[in-house]
Amino acid sequence: MQIDLEMSRAVTPGSRRGARRPWAQLLSAVLELAGTSAELLRHAERPWSSVTFSGTRHTIALTFAGTDGIAAGERFLDALPEHEFTLPRQIVADAAVLSAEQEMVPHARLAVEIELLLVEDF
Repeated sequence: MQIDLEMSRAVTPGSRRGARRPWAQLLSAVLELAGTSAELLRHAERPWSSVTFSGTRHTIALTFAGTDGIAAGERFLDALPEHEFTLPRQIVADAAVLSAEQEMVPHARLAVEIELLLVEDF
């Protein structure tokens, strides 16, 4: 599945014209890792901070349809925790699988929900 994230380009005071927001870059990277069998259901972002770091926590829900899709989804789940994301000025500090539900009836489908912690790297 391909998603045109051009709408994610924002112009704010002090920003580079057309710079992509970190959530859009992260979502693109996750969808690339998930492959063409993945369908994006939803994405949510919330602020996160510690004493020394700040960033955002992202929850992403995807589905994989059909037996080939389920196999692709299982490969995605295996790869996610150790995957090295390359995002400008951002570090994926943690990537976790929150849930994975597989059903075969009436149609083969794997629904997954993941959470990623994105920390600013200056």
